Amino acid sequence: MRSTLAGNIEKAGEPGSFQLQNERMLKVDLAGTGGFFYAKQGSMVAYQGDVDFDHQGSGGVSKMFKKAFTGEGMDLMKVSGSGDVFLAQDADELFLLHLEGESVTVNGANVLAFESTLTWDINRVEGASMMSGGLFNTTFTGTGSLAVSAYGTPVVLEVDQPTFVDMQSAVLWSSSLTSTVRRTAKLQSAIGRGSGEAYQLGFTGQGIVVVQASEGHPPIRQ
Repeated sequence: MRSTLAGNIEKAGEPGSFQLQNERMLKVDLAGTGGFFYAKQGSMVAYQGDVDFDHQGSGGVSKMFKKAFTGEGMDLMKVSGSGDVFLAQDADELFLLHLEGESVTVNGANVLAFESTLTWDINRVEGASMMSGGLFNTTFTGTGSLAVSAYGTPVVLEVDQPTFVDMQSAVLWSSSLTSTVRRTAKLQSAIGRGSGEAYQLGFTGQGIVVVQASEGHPPIRQ
């Protein structure tokens, strides 16, 4: 059979490594992950071998309470067994981070999968109030791989001066940065999707911020 799909044939990767098959699909070889990893619930699109999927909720009782209070968090599944697992999320673009004893803060909605060697917790952005909303994000720490999605090709901003990002557009940032909240009143028609007041995340210090080229997926109309 002849096909233009020849360039999309499954790629071989290092055992245990997360590997992007293309810009929208991740392959995980379970052989070197210690036998399991965590992924967003419903993100599996294919697998080969003997693989089990176990719903993990928000990752423990304490995280469940945090999610209920903040609205932030991840519906996770524990993926275990032997074989290869392919993951994707709404055809979003994917990229990988390999942490080496480091920390990074990620918008929970953008997390696709991560190795079990990483620890994580839900944290509140400094200066956030209940009125600003959506300012609780997930911090990953340790050594391991983390796969993150972006709706629209992202850009990496080097923070060497005060930097402000639309709340829905901020995908992740260095945990070493100091984050605050800035309010811009009565600019909903010009900034973001506000309803009378717009909020931005402000960053200072030394590090990076990853910004996606959108404010997230448009709401589904009933």
